[in-house]
Amino acid sequence: MRLLVIDTATQALSVALLEEGVPVARFHEIVGRGHAEALLPAIAALPDGGRADAIAVNVGPGSFTGVRIGIAAARALALAWGLPLHGYSAPSLIAAQAAQIHASDGPIAVTITGGHGELFWQCFTADGLSATTPIASTAIATLATQLDISTLYGTGAEALVTARGHGAAVNLYPDAADYSLIAALPALPPTPIYGRGADAQTMAERAAS
Repeated sequence: MRLLVIDTATQALSVALLEEGVPVARFHEIVGRGHAEALLPAIAALPDGGRADAIAVNVGPGSFTGVRIGIAAARALALAWGLPLHGYSAPSLIAAQAAQIHASDGPIAVTITGGHGELFWQCFTADGLSATTPIASTAIATLATQLDISTLYGTGAEALVTARGHGAAVNLYPDAADYSLIAALPALPPTPIYGRGADAQTMAERAAS
């Protein structure tokens, strides 16, 4: 079983091919806003041009544009290759990665850079596999008074630690090569998790709202 994993929900561009859960090829780079130009070449550079038996894609929350780019590419490839496609959330993968280095039995708090001075966040059990709170988006200043967990993980960790003046920040980006850490979790539909109202909507989304 070969799986292509596509992750563009944060500043990282991360793609990987997994065989029976083991990474056989990967690309992981912090590109900022360069996902649109770099994603397809990164996939094409994988063995067999990224051809797999199934595709998994990060559906957010994170960068609205990045999430949409990743899902659009995954849908196009799944359609062209006739493959099953499913999604996974950005906090779940970061939490599972954090669990590999988490040095306590306490909860894991994941924070992801959002927009308009907000952070997406979610808390998990110490093994990183069970969410204990829903995904939320909160202003950094407000969250600084609400989230007291000492060590924070994710792309928004440094901003929150700075705002509240204490704790430790571990800057983690979701890495497609680590997908096997969450492979046993229920699959999500390949549709965006925005975490809050989108800054912009497609015509179809506006018509449906």
